[in-house]
Amino acid sequence: MSETPHVDITQEGVVAMATLVNPERRNAISAGMWREIEDFALSVTADPDVRVVIFRGYGEVFSGGADISGFEDDRSDAAEARVYDEQLERACRAVEAIRQPTVARLEGPVVGAGSALALSCDIRVATEDAFFMVPAARLGLGYDPRGIARLVRVCGESMARWMMLTAGRLPVQRAFVMGAVHEILSDDEIDVALERLVIRLAENAPLSLAAAKVAIRAGAEGADPALMEEAWRLVDAADASDDYAEGRAAFAEKRHPQFEGR
Repeated sequence: MSETPHVDITQEGVVAMATLVNPERRNAISAGMWREIEDFALSVTADPDVRVVIFRGYGEVFSGGADISGFEDDRSDAAEARVYDEQLERACRAVEAIRQPTVARLEGPVVGAGSALALSCDIRVATEDAFFMVPAARLGLGYDPRGIARLVRVCGESMARWMMLTAGRLPVQRAFVMGAVHEILSDDEIDVALERLVIRLAENAPLSLAAAKVAIRAGAEGADPALMEEAWRLVDAADASDDYAEGRAAFAEKRHPQFEGR
């Protein structure tokens, strides 16, 4: 019996993990899975017990893209395509707005909708066989301009042109050179390296990280006034926090700070 496509949510200590589960279709993301991703992102960002959020695919594949098998029902014409794209974009924006650091653990194909999710995360670590691809031009569909803007922000205009116009594969080694991937690791190394990264992120001050994330988004999106206002609010909250006092005390006492996110 085949498994219903879904997003498996787990939490271990301060780490929350969302796993794309659709193994029969290489973890292709269905419309229902996008709703699950949005719901998870909206809930986890308000959880003070979570310090790091990880997105990954089930098994040895991140995602083969959108679940095209559902397009006849969910994306068969322009009107339905717009509804589908709105859901995808809401989910990606919710992932970008998660206050905690987000990490995409990438293996194998990171295609189409999978690329959109991965590029919405803060940090991307990948195995040597990972590759990015946006095959819209091979399907004849119009790709959401907001998704292309995200691709430009992370990969740059020149590479975004190449990916969209050729629908070709972008090997992880090239993605690393342009900064779209932060670490390339062997299959044996990736989980150990990911654990080290999680420890480092979880040790840092949560309020400082939240302020930095919003400020980076504001800058990347053309100094968006609403985001910039939110960034300043979070900066002020961090500067008035107990964590800032703890950071100063720890520096003076030459010890590691113990941040509590308040």
